[in-house]
Amino acid sequence: MQLHPYIVLASAVVGVLVGMTGAGGGALMTPMLILLFGVKPSTAISSDLVAAVLMRPVGAIVHLRRGTANLRLAGWMVLGSVPAALLGAYLLHLLGTSSGAQRRVETALGSALLLGAAGMVLRAVLDRRHGIRRAGVVGELALRPLPTVAIGALGGVVVGMTSVGSGSLMIVLLLFVYPLIGANQLVGTDLCQAVPLTLAAALGALAFGHVAFPVTASIVVGSVPAVLVGALFSSRAPDRVVRPVITFVVLASGLKYVGLSTSELGAALIAAGLLGAGWWAVAHGRPRRLVVSEGTGGG
Repeated sequence: MQLHPYIVLASAVVGVLVGMTGAGGGALMTPMLILLFGVKPSTAISSDLVAAVLMRPVGAIVHLRRGTANLRLAGWMVLGSVPAALLGAYLLHLLGTSSGAQRRVETALGSALLLGAAGMVLRAVLDRRHGIRRAGVVGELALRPLPTVAIGALGGVVVGMTSVGSGSLMIVLLLFVYPLIGANQLVGTDLCQAVPLTLAAALGALAFGHVAFPVTASIVVGSVPAVLVGALFSSRAPDRVVRPVITFVVLASGLKYVGLSTSELGAALIAAGLLGAGWWAVAHGRPRRLVVSEGTGGG
């Protein structure tokens, strides 16, 4: 089996970001495979899911050792996400491999990414408006089982179809359900629940035959050691360092998939970067009003 050296190198870069933010599949790895290396969308999605079976546990172990993960919260998410991921893989199979079907997959992928980016921006604006700094302790989290299972189910369907979900959409939804918990703690929890989720989605991908094993092996060789580095950083990093980077990457990928040309994409990203930099400068030039901790409960 011949490795693709450029995919190995690019996967290492993505692996660091996966460990830092929890995002990876559709948000980073899948667009890279499609846009830079010409891999068909269904093949890129399935190959990334199989590689994630080895990649995700590395980050999860780091966060478990650092105490930035809640296994009970992860368990409620898995209850919804694992069966839904198998359903998503089957829906991807039904779409087929024609050019029209591939375009529908790309559109679904882009829509999911834009939703995730918009949610992250909205969450940051609301946090700043209310003067909230997430200082809760993930082990003291008051669990909300029904919304958590629903997030898992929604994310499972999407991750099975597009490999987006674990890091892009599910983190965003968790930030709304559990708004006072720091992003690094939600990343750790999400990486833990992503282990069985990606295993279920990968089994679905293997069953329906979209996996390219040389691509998968190249991703694994490049990303697995890099995830370790990123996870070590994210388990200590503050929200303000991690979140803007991943929001920008998710936005870029989403805009590309919904049909923007290269020139339109460049103009949109420049505008978004300038707006984001301006908002960050204004927001961080004023003192925060309130520091709140998550209440105790069913941790």
